[in-house]
Amino acid sequence: MRGRLQNKEELVVEISSDNLPEKKTLSGRIRDSFSQVPLLAWLCGILVAVLLERFVGDPLTELLGLPKIPALFGAVTVLKKPLLIPGTLAFLLLIYILPIIIVPRLCGPVLNRLAGWLFKVSPAVSVAIHLGLLYGILHLWADISGYRLLTLKLTLIAVIVTLSLNVINGYMGEFSCSHPGFMALGAYSASIFTLLFFVDDKVFGSALLPEFLGPFLFPVALILGGLVAAIGAIAIAVPSFRTRGDYLAIISLAFMFIIKSIIENLEFVRGPRGLSSQPNYVDLPTMFMWTVAAVWIINNFVRSTTGKALNAVRDDEMAADAMTVDTRRTKVVAFLFAAFWAGVAGGLFAHVLRYVNPSTFGIQKLAEVLAMVYFGGLNSIYGSIVGAVSLSLLGEALRPLEIFKWIIIPLLLILVMIYRPTGLIAFKEFNVMNLIRPKEKT
Repeated sequence: MRGRLQNKEELVVEISSDNLPEKKTLSGRIRDSFSQVPLLAWLCGILVAVLLERFVGDPLTELLGLPKIPALFGAVTVLKKPLLIPGTLAFLLLIYILPIIIVPRLCGPVLNRLAGWLFKVSPAVSVAIHLGLLYGILHLWADISGYRLLTLKLTLIAVIVTLSLNVINGYMGEFSCSHPGFMALGAYSASIFTLLFFVDDKVFGSALLPEFLGPFLFPVALILGGLVAAIGAIAIAVPSFRTRGDYLAIISLAFMFIIKSIIENLEFVRGPRGLSSQPNYVDLPTMFMWTVAAVWIINNFVRSTTGKALNAVRDDEMAADAMTVDTRRTKVVAFLFAAFWAGVAGGLFAHVLRYVNPSTFGIQKLAEVLAMVYFGGLNSIYGSIVGAVSLSLLGEALRPLEIFKWIIIPLLLILVMIYRPTGLIAFKEFNVMNLIRPKEKT
């Protein structure tokens, strides 16, 4: 009897403990409080922050004893003068952290209903509004200084390059080292086109077309650069995809050095001295539109039938071949597609810097792009964007440390490879509709 009574008491305790509300941790409560905040509210919060910086930034820097508005969230400032750490932290707290937390929290329910209404009216209109807010944020943030603008343009170019390389190294499961070579082909092809047709240049002579046509025909130059890069990719794809294993890595690395060596020995493009005087056609709206187009097209590609075939080839090529997937054709198409976008990124890169040199597209550029791909995450559009943005901004923020920068960044990559071998955000599908949907109550 005593044993039965004890078992009944234990059962009552278990049932009553199951009915008790679970105590949530602080991080859990914070996460729940922001779980109903839509992307629209976060964008509005960031917009308020950059507007505050634009209109209140200068008086606040004087009040806090800072020489000027911090360029990259204060990292460059504090690394050059550590005594400015308190003022920089106060600036970031007042201008960025508090508005980005308070505005979404207060306006979240209203903006959630607005996001739901926009999504019901037209998803395309909702996407356009989100992109408009994002561009407004970037424009206001970059308009503070020319350094910010240049950093932002180079970061957007890095996003395109990382996305294109992830098609090969992530979705296809191969290992390619040829992207700097594709960028070089695109950069020089687009530069020759614009210098030949729209610029009075010492190397190419008088312009063949009126200068005012240049901005309108600049997309033709970028597409030409992408096509030249894709044609160059055939030289790798045809021999390497007849075999299996690590041959692609070896052939693509050789291709990169061959392209670099050829350009260095071509005198009509000034060899190792490089080409300069490219017209300034890449303003922020142009750069933003090309980046959005790259994200949209590459995302559609990897979610298409060809993209699913790529995943099948990566997981088991023999099984994919047995299931009637033309594995060789699939890999060649994906490789040329990735090379095209690398060439477009190279053309943008040449016209952002308005100078291009073959030494730019060497082993260091390869290391940077590979680091962005594997740091952000394989087989993921999110991962490519996160990897490109984080490492680009981190590299610029640590620039005052000079040689120590190349110690900190590799150590960070080693830690990521140990604890997150596939990257920070790997194997996650990018769905625009899920981003712009209103948050449902749980």
